[in-house]
Amino acid sequence: MTSDLLAPLDLAFWNIESDRNPMHLGALGVFSAHSPTAGAHAADLLAARAAAVPGLRMRIRDVWQPLSLSFGSATREEDPDFDPLHHVRLHAPTADFQEVAGRLMERPLERGRPPWEAHVLPGEDGVSFAVLFKFHHALADGLRALTLAAAILDPMDMPERRPRPEEPARGLLPDVRKLPGLLRGALSDVGRALDIGASVARSTLDVRSSAALASESSGTRRTAGVVVDLDDVHRIRKTVGGTVNDVLIAVVAGALRRWLDERGDGSEGVAPRALIPVSKRRPRGAQPQGNRLSGYLIRLPVDDPDPLARLDSVRTAMDRNKDAGPNRGAGAVALLADHVPALGHRLGGPFAAQAARLWFDILVTSVPLPGIGLKLGGNPVTAVFPYAPLAHGQSLAVAVSTFRGHVHYGLVADAAAVPDLDLFARALTEEVETLITACGS
Repeated sequence: MTSDLLAPLDLAFWNIESDRNPMHLGALGVFSAHSPTAGAHAADLLAARAAAVPGLRMRIRDVWQPLSLSFGSATREEDPDFDPLHHVRLHAPTADFQEVAGRLMERPLERGRPPWEAHVLPGEDGVSFAVLFKFHHALADGLRALTLAAAILDPMDMPERRPRPEEPARGLLPDVRKLPGLLRGALSDVGRALDIGASVARSTLDVRSSAALASESSGTRRTAGVVVDLDDVHRIRKTVGGTVNDVLIAVVAGALRRWLDERGDGSEGVAPRALIPVSKRRPRGAQPQGNRLSGYLIRLPVDDPDPLARLDSVRTAMDRNKDAGPNRGAGAVALLADHVPALGHRLGGPFAAQAARLWFDILVTSVPLPGIGLKLGGNPVTAVFPYAPLAHGQSLAVAVSTFRGHVHYGLVADAAAVPDLDLFARALTEEVETLITACGS
């Protein structure tokens, strides 16, 4: 049985997890059911197909081999006792997919098994069901998770591509002949880490934390989903310029302003730091396991009362980040993981988790979905709501996907800190309408 060392960023995600802050991402797919038994049939299909997907059979095990450069690391290896029935679960019928998803998102994945789950939620109406996929961030980023989930849905009619070989497995013990090169590489890593660290520091010195979005982690979760017409987003974009992503981020800024004012917290002087993850995967390249991420960090102009000015501020900040590139600025702090030794991740995990609130206030991430229809057992997907992990000390995370002419916002909140998540969900829809009116569309 072969094993593969976790990449540094994967190892960081594995070590910053706690019971109150599980580090899994998720997606809730809602399906139109052909029959009242479609949910049960879907669960059977998922379990049968999961057994044939190598990436879903991989567990994560700690490495404690003495005299090894990987001491304190972890490996990704096939679970010899893999049983898909431990991962695919059929639940009782429900009238509220989001309510059940929130409770399931707060439960950490079992670390002794391959860290993923698929929860099938039949609808009480008999004409729909949902599947909540959960993947640990050490196993996959958003794009990789999409690949794994798609592998157990119905086959898609896509042009075949010749598969590229997976990355070769990395051994646990180094060849002594390579030690001089490894030492030179380590020194180079130190210099690169200092360079990135200085870039991060320069970008964060003048940014204050937003108390409005901070909380002590309760471990409880609520989720919500919002659907917006993609044509409305394009109308806004064509009127004021920028990208679809700029508009979607500006909608979050405006919704935060509306939500804070409605709940009586006030938006004056509020400019939270938003982390915008950036995928470093090649669109048509191989799909290696784990994470390939950097990110941008911007201030959300929540305190600006003008919706078009907010959008212009977001567009300017995003353009500035793109000009600098994903390897510079505060958002590139994820790249520091590559220059921290394995034992450093192990010992520093709890401190890194605590530091998240000092780095950013809210996560706003985009997860791309294929434009073609997705099905399970012939039942078509009608909506997909992505969910991001909630970092320690933060009360709200926003993920967004575009799918078949609509934008789907997936919201995850600390239930104790944000008991009124429905108000923020409504504010997202109202902010789109506000921007359309402001554009004169």
